[in-house]
Amino acid sequence: MYQHILLPTDGSELSKAAVKHGIDLAKAIGARVTALVVATPLHSLIVDPGKVSGALDQYKALVATQTAKYLDHIRCDAVEVGVACSVLCIEHDKPYEAIVDTAKSSGCDLVVMASHGLRGVSAILGSETLKVLTHTSVPILVFR
Repeated sequence: MYQHILLPTDGSELSKAAVKHGIDLAKAIGARVTALVVATPLHSLIVDPGKVSGALDQYKALVATQTAKYLDHIRCDAVEVGVACSVLCIEHDKPYEAIVDTAKSSGCDLVVMASHGLRGVSAILGSETLKVLTHTSVPILVFR
């Protein structure tokens, strides 16, 4: 059975529910979990990064603070029910690549992640879950 479950999350309500499900599953089977947040670098979000150089430090501080609070909450939830939990925040332009790489490098044997149920072009362009599904050999449990 699974020993190490990766719980990538974007902080959405559906993603929070997937994390809870992953923690509950880990408890039921005696696995440990790693919660992962992938932060998008500011330069990936803007056209001319040079024009907002002062905002870069503010952005990084805000992301670090919010991510630390969120991951600490997940760790507390896991520990409260007796599940060993580690947490990671990775900055990466392509969240799906960070998830795939983390699953492999951390020795995770299951990924539990949410799917927002996007349809049409939105699903093709925006679904990190779909991209993870097509780029990893680690089993994926998709929570909807």
